[in-house]
Amino acid sequence: MSNRFILNETSYHGAGAINAIADEAKARGFKKAFVCSDPDLIKFNVTKKVTDVLDAAGLAYDVYSNIKPNPTIENVQTGVDAYKAANADYIIAIGGGSSMDTAKAIGIIIANPEFADVRSLEGVADTKNKSVPILAVPTTAGTAAEVTINYVITDAEKNRKMVCVDPHDIPVVAFVDPDMMESMPKGLTAATGMDALTHAIEGYITKGAWELSDMFHLKAIEIIARSLRDAVANTKQGRADMALGQYVAGMGFSNVGLGIVHSMAHPLGALYDTPHGVANAIILPTVMEYNAPATGEKYREIARAMGIKGVDAMSQEEYRKAAIDAVKQISLDVGIPADLKDIVKPEDIPFLAQSAYDDACRPGNPRDTSVEEITELYKSLM
Repeated sequence: MSNRFILNETSYHGAGAINAIADEAKARGFKKAFVCSDPDLIKFNVTKKVTDVLDAAGLAYDVYSNIKPNPTIENVQTGVDAYKAANADYIIAIGGGSSMDTAKAIGIIIANPEFADVRSLEGVADTKNKSVPILAVPTTAGTAAEVTINYVITDAEKNRKMVCVDPHDIPVVAFVDPDMMESMPKGLTAATGMDALTHAIEGYITKGAWELSDMFHLKAIEIIARSLRDAVANTKQGRADMALGQYVAGMGFSNVGLGIVHSMAHPLGALYDTPHGVANAIILPTVMEYNAPATGEKYREIARAMGIKGVDAMSQEEYRKAAIDAVKQISLDVGIPADLKDIVKPEDIPFLAQSAYDDACRPGNPRDTSVEEITELYKSLM
């Protein structure tokens, strides 16, 4: 059996990385960009940092901003129509996971019109053609959508999120510029940072993990653990380190999958519009406790990467607890709620549990589970 690993063709890292957008667009012969960005980024002139680069280079573009925080089928459908009307030949996605996911779905449908029904993209869709070329500019340090083959679209009619996995959707170039992230408020920085930590930890313990992915995930845990608090405090070094850490996590989990932290978080976003990173952060320690028996010695390495000293002298029970406690502490330090009691309605738990079990991330969980056990996990978080 072989293991597949997919990454961007090219990525730029560091302050000022977005200045390379014009060079890349010209070198690839692109004529007109379809810029996907959400209304808030446009309102606060974050998107303008990129369009200024395009303007200075004399590159044409149209802007599309009908994008919600948890993008919907409708956002994708109107985006497809807008792309066609723009006569564009590439996409620039500027934002967090919402803008990137919308751009990926648009790009896939334009290149594979037989998948015009957005619902047909759920799971592992058998698309034949690569997406319209996407240049990705993250403005949050969390989703790593700029380097993953995944995207998530909300089916508003059914109150559920569709996880789509397609190697054809990965952006061709990523521009990971911490200057694009400096306007993130503390709450968003904390939520997206905990999303990145969840990616690293779940990717490290998932059933599909192997040595190459482990390398990325352990390094990502180390970087995120030392830098997230500083990023929330808006230090320049903290921002720069988190920009790198979340990207490194994405390099790993995109290729090996996740687990039931994400499975349980997705329906919270669909039903209550809960920020994805907040949901992950609340759920992560509880699911780590649940998964511990199926993780061998991996929690020792998580604890070590989180900065815990003396792990080699600890028993298995001690280093597992140390890893979980370290995750709880960083979540507390950056202001994440401790439970779901202000989010979840008890009468919705059966629906949430079934949705989580049906989620595309669930099969990767290191411990086999059931609707009944997921139900109890939700209840324990109330």
